Amino acid sequence: MTPRFSPVWLVLIGIFSVQFGAGIAKSLFDDVQPTTIVWLRLVTSALVLAAVARPALRGRTTRDWLVVVGLGASLGIMNWAIYQSFARIPLGIAVTIEFVGPLTLAVLGSRRLRDFAWVLLAAIGVALLGFERADLTLAGVLFALLAGASWAAYILLSAQTGRRWPGLDGLAVASIVATLLLTPLALRPGGDSLADGHLLALGAAVGLLSSVIPYSCELVALRSLRPAVFSVLMSLEPAVAALAGIVVLRELLSPLQWGAMACVVVASVGATRSGATLAEPVPD
Repeated sequence: MTPRFSPVWLVLIGIFSVQFGAGIAKSLFDDVQPTTIVWLRLVTSALVLAAVARPALRGRTTRDWLVVVGLGASLGIMNWAIYQSFARIPLGIAVTIEFVGPLTLAVLGSRRLRDFAWVLLAAIGVALLGFERADLTLAGVLFALLAGASWAAYILLSAQTGRRWPGLDGLAVASIVATLLLTPLALRPGGDSLADGHLLALGAAVGLLSSVIPYSCELVALRSLRPAVFSVLMSLEPAVAALAGIVVLRELLSPLQWGAMACVVVASVGATRSGATLAEPVPD
C-alpha cells in the first residue's frame, strides 16, 4: 500500500519538531532550571514509550542490560549537556557544535583519506564560530561538545540495542534509565517548580515535541527510506535549530555564523553521501 505521507516529509516534521521544542524549552529557562526541563522531557518520552512498547524484561542477559543501560546513560547525558549549552549560547550554534560528534563518527567509519576532508571542513566551521566570541562562552561550547560525544555514543549503542531488544523495547528501557539518572539533579535546584502545573504541562509539551513526535516520525520513515537519505536529511538540523532560535527566541546570527553553520552542514552531507557509496543498497 502506498504511504499517505512521504517518508522525507516525516523526517522533516521530526527535525522541525525537535528543534522548535528545544526553542520552547529554552524560553522557559528564566522560570525553571534546564535540568528540570530535560527531566520532564525524558519523563514524558519514557511514559509514552513504555506504554506503547510494554518492554519484556525477563530472560535478558547481563550483556543486554549493560548495552541498554549504556544507551540510557548516553541519552541522558546528551540531553542534559545540550540543554546546558542552550542556556549559555544560541540554539543554532550549540546544535552546530554538537553535530561534530556524529559527523566525526561517520567519517571514522571510512578508510578513505579524502573523507577526512569533511572533518576538516567541519572544524573550519566550528573555528569560524570563535570569531564571534560575544555569543560564546567556554562552558557553552564544552557542553555542546559533550552532547556531541554522547550523541556519537548513543548512535553506536543504539545499533547494539536494536539487535538485542525487539521493537521499541530497548528505547523505552533506555528512556527510563535516562530519567532515573537525572532524577537526583532535577529534584535538587529548581525542584520546587515540579509543583507548578503550568510548567509541568509545558515540560510535557516539550517532551512530546522533542522526543515522542520525532521518534515516531523517524520510526515510520525508516521503514521505507534509505538510511543514507535519512542521514542527509538529518544534516539539516543545525540550520533548523538556527531558524527555531530566530522565530522562538529572536536569536539572530551574523553572516559569519551562518557561514560556519553552512560548513558543518555541507561537511555532514558530504560525509553521509560518501559513506553511502561504500554501503550496500537498502531494498525499497
